[in-house]
Amino acid sequence: MSLNCVVDASVGIKLFLVEPLADRADDLFASLAVTPPARLYVPDLFYVECTNILWKYVRRFGYSPEAARQDVADLVRLPLQAVSTADLAEAALALALEHGATAYDAAYVALAQELSLPLVTADEALCRRMDGTGLDVRWLGEWPA
Repeated sequence: MSLNCVVDASVGIKLFLVEPLADRADDLFASLAVTPPARLYVPDLFYVECTNILWKYVRRFGYSPEAARQDVADLVRLPLQAVSTADLAEAALALALEHGATAYDAAYVALAQELSLPLVTADEALCRRMDGTGLDVRWLGEWPA
């Protein structure tokens, strides 16, 4: 059985940086290589969000620019199912306005809602914000349930 879901940048970045729950992210992304493989969906802004996090690590924490470049090259080669944010913008705005989330976070939620899949995130604040809404947003530390 494959684990299909939407993943956000807070999960994807853990493939490259030493952060809490990085082992859980590694396990989730490893499911892309099993039979049958998982299908992990992302809005196309995922790549730029991860790139921005790497830029911040270079600027603030002395992360190697060369390592960041390699991480981005590896990131874009992942077999993810990317969806245009143009297709998600209206639903993302509606969700952002209704639940007080950023439009960026709401784009992931909108994609999950559109595909009837859970969104897996390491963003505990987003999980709390979406708790009780009927939207399927799950914390990486508890995935899979």
